[in-house]
Amino acid sequence: IANRGEIACRVIKTCKKMGIQTVAVHSDVDSSAVHVKMADEAVCVGSAPTSKSYLNMDAIMDAIRVTGAQAVHPGYGFLSENKEFAKRLAAEGVAFIGPDTHAIQAMGDKIESKLIAKAAKVNTIPGFDGVVKTAEEAVKIAQQIGYPVMIKASAGGGGKGMRIAWNDEETREGFRFSSQEAASSFGDDRLLIEKYIDNPRHIEIQVLADKHGNALWLNERECSIQRRNQKVVEEAPRLVRRFWASQLFVSVKNPRQTRRRIEISQQNHADPYKSFGLPSIGRLSQYQEPLNLDKVRVDSGIQEGSDISIYYDPMISKLITYGATRAEALGRMEDALDNYVIRGVTHNIPLLREIITHPRFVSGHISTNFLPEVYPDGFKGHQLEADAKRELLASAAVLYIAAELRSAKVLSTQRVASTPVKSSHWELCVELGEERQDVQISKSGTVYTVEIDGAKVEVWGALNLASPLLPLTVNGTHRMLQCLSRDAAGGIVLQYLGTLFKVRVLSKLAAELNSYMPEKASEDTSSILRSPMPGTVVAVSVKPGDTVAEGQEICVIEAMKMQNSLTAVKQAKVTGNVTVTPITRLQ
Repeated sequence: IANRGEIACRVIKTCKKMGIQTVAVHSDVDSSAVHVKMADEAVCVGSAPTSKSYLNMDAIMDAIRVTGAQAVHPGYGFLSENKEFAKRLAAEGVAFIGPDTHAIQAMGDKIESKLIAKAAKVNTIPGFDGVVKTAEEAVKIAQQIGYPVMIKASAGGGGKGMRIAWNDEETREGFRFSSQEAASSFGDDRLLIEKYIDNPRHIEIQVLADKHGNALWLNERECSIQRRNQKVVEEAPRLVRRFWASQLFVSVKNPRQTRRRIEISQQNHADPYKSFGLPSIGRLSQYQEPLNLDKVRVDSGIQEGSDISIYYDPMISKLITYGATRAEALGRMEDALDNYVIRGVTHNIPLLREIITHPRFVSGHISTNFLPEVYPDGFKGHQLEADAKRELLASAAVLYIAAELRSAKVLSTQRVASTPVKSSHWELCVELGEERQDVQISKSGTVYTVEIDGAKVEVWGALNLASPLLPLTVNGTHRMLQCLSRDAAGGIVLQYLGTLFKVRVLSKLAAELNSYMPEKASEDTSSILRSPMPGTVVAVSVKPGDTVAEGQEICVIEAMKMQNSLTAVKQAKVTGNVTVTPITRLQ
């Protein structure tokens, strides 16, 4: 299997069912990856960068010879649409489980496929049908086509090597980033330019054929919900047996992007990726897939303890649910997201849950501009209405009391208190952001009644503080909450309706005394440029003594095969030494 992650695991699972032995190839940083453990044999084919491992044809061919493999499954991406790889396999009598070289040349190369489509009189997007060789040539072609234009990798896919340009400067920048990303992801930096369609729907139809003349089409898939030209949600409305299926791509992201991304376009074209997350890395300290739910499937290539690396795609898994109706499939998706436990990295579950419950999505009024249109100022999590806010505050207060009651016991026996303790009524103060609410709680049996601002909220359920999932019933409605952390100062981080909320619960006395505590001063970061994600520096655009303008590029960071330009937040002068250079790793 010449791939990694969830697709490699899926192929290995199928091979096991068929009684076929498998060989995994891997980079040095993937030596403990799940697909490596699942395979019968494993061969390291190079170091972490894809060009030195998963795109390293010589090393992969050597692995084939050493292990005596009779066939290669390329998965998707990497070498899956590389005709040279298919030719080399054929020359050594090794089966390539994929299209033949003619089909790869015709369909895997966007320039070639557009020429074939035009010859067949199929409508295509206007653009330049050849290879764009330089940034200045790209500008001339873009001017001839008319802005906006899309710059994309000819050998690309999955949103890699794609940039939208609204003017000459963005075309030059897009050419640079797209060619570098294409080379990194596909080993092929050829680019094409075509007219950018500003508000389309993205519909796919898969066609499957073999060399014996059999062919079938696998129905349509709605893929319009996208971030950075990468599909986030897919729907297959008419599958076999009339099931509806919804698929989400769960990936890691960096929350700091919300706070630091700035607009650099002088024409006010908003950054379409703002606040929807850039990659983050880390170790999955806790990981639990919602496979206990009915009609839920998860395709993943990771497990608890896995490391998410800067070198590869940030996708954690594909979450699939299905049902007899669209509403049923989406309802299961909502439950599955609430039951999905991911700790150690920041992920996109809050955004995914908001998308599938948004009225525009539910009604089907969507396009590829869904995210920037629905969240023009960036995604800021679920916005709580009054009833939902009371539910959250009540749940946090109940969790605090449950922890207090547990700490008052030793081996299920009540401790001897030095002062009388009221065990059925409490007065607390709950803080959410800048808001502070006085709360009264009473307990009768297993039911907590919480009074907030004159309204009563009843909460009961399994308050197992050792479990990552907290199934509660709040005012008769079932809610699945997750408690990510609790501290001695009353801080509680709860995942509620998909979004993380930082709540602080204090006793009434502690709240009164806390008002005398000095506030921590915020760090002055106006003269500091911080990377929004871990990655590798691929270019540095300034030197000591340079005066930079607001919005000017300082350096370029590459992470998970995507490149991002870091820009100055204000006009300033570069002082001291520039200590980063290309290949510098940022943690």
